[in-house]
Amino acid sequence: MLGEEVAAKTSKNIAMRTAMARLPFVKPLETFEFDYQPSIDRKQVQALASCHFIEHGDNVIVLGPPGVGKTHLAVSLGLKAIGNGYRVLFTTAANLIAVLTRAHAEGRLDEKLKVYATPRLLIIDEIGYLPIDRLGANLFFQLISRRYERGPMILTSNQSFCAWGDVFGDRVIATAILDRLLHHAVTLNIRGNSYRLKDKLKAGLIRTHDNEGPQPGGEI
Repeated sequence: MLGEEVAAKTSKNIAMRTAMARLPFVKPLETFEFDYQPSIDRKQVQALASCHFIEHGDNVIVLGPPGVGKTHLAVSLGLKAIGNGYRVLFTTAANLIAVLTRAHAEGRLDEKLKVYATPRLLIIDEIGYLPIDRLGANLFFQLISRRYERGPMILTSNQSFCAWGDVFGDRVIATAILDRLLHHAVTLNIRGNSYRLKDKLKAGLIRTHDNEGPQPGGEI
């Protein structure tokens, strides 16, 4: 009975931390289709799933085109962290910038920065999907600086690092951000096709070329 009570309490705590993390969905790592994305080192991801990167203060940066599973990996690693007792928070880059910009205008920036600086693991999804203005870039930099060597992060982006100067609209700020992010970091670079196009690829409705995305028409 004591074992059942402990298990129930643990399950309740995990459920509570999962809800607080604001994850967009719940997909465990075991559901990730590694065979469809052979560019990913399965052993490396499984090592990250041990959550040692959190204790070491390392960031995890997942790069790749849309639809290849970046968010799935980020969420799955976040679930592993929650299962290991860590507090996790998920946000998209666009939502993060919007919240910080509004807080800045209302004189509550420090309060909001604490919200994102407090969780042991912060997941920032979709960097580069929408342009960031200079104020947004500065606010993002402030958050990165607060978490630097204090709180690890998982970040996903559809843009290579060399394009982050355009993403943030300022190469100096982008360089400063990357300097802090990459000081202690593991980078996963996914080179593959979108899961959303998998059925069309199988049916031959679209084709792919080496080092390119899916192309309409023709054979695979």
